[in-house]
Amino acid sequence: MGEAVGIMGGTFDPIHFGHLVAAEEAWLRFGLGRVVFVANGEPPHKKGYPVTPAERRHEMVVLATASNPHFEASRIEVDRPGPSYAVDTLRALRAELGPGAKLYFITGVDAIAEIATWREPERLGELCEFIAVSRPGSGREALEGLGGQLAGRVHLLEIPGVAVSSTEVRRRAGAGESLRYLTPPAVARYIARCELYRNRGVV
Repeated sequence: MGEAVGIMGGTFDPIHFGHLVAAEEAWLRFGLGRVVFVANGEPPHKKGYPVTPAERRHEMVVLATASNPHFEASRIEVDRPGPSYAVDTLRALRAELGPGAKLYFITGVDAIAEIATWREPERLGELCEFIAVSRPGSGREALEGLGGQLAGRVHLLEIPGVAVSSTEVRRRAGAGESLRYLTPPAVARYIARCELYRNRGVV
């Protein structure tokens, strides 16, 4: 049996402590060898704000994960042209890690509930299992509608609530407010140094 690897994909605009807590809990509870963070190169779903360039978002992921020996940042989507689809990333990682590796895709329970809208959802279920992250006491109802091959391959992971979101971090950064205890200090310094999220209006 090969290594169990967590894949944490997302826009990470910016990465924050909520992402890191979820990855750490998944690593611990599912016996993962490591968690690979994959910043979307070109998010396929239209965002309601101008997305920060992929290179900068990847650099923030590198800074946020550097101190954790079982976290790593991958450039797989940053370096691949075109829209970033999870199924393409999982195919590439499967080819790289070999058939013996067990892949777990880590994401929020709300995203899992909408997986039918993702590209090739049934193929996703063949490539990996899913860890659906939610706050304690919530999330089960969102997964009740899953059917087919996906139904038995989704695991609910309830984690301590971390009341932070990328939207709030962008708002606070744009307003010049403190980001302390919302995102790692190295990421907060990077945001300030590069003047990210300034002059965007509503973000």
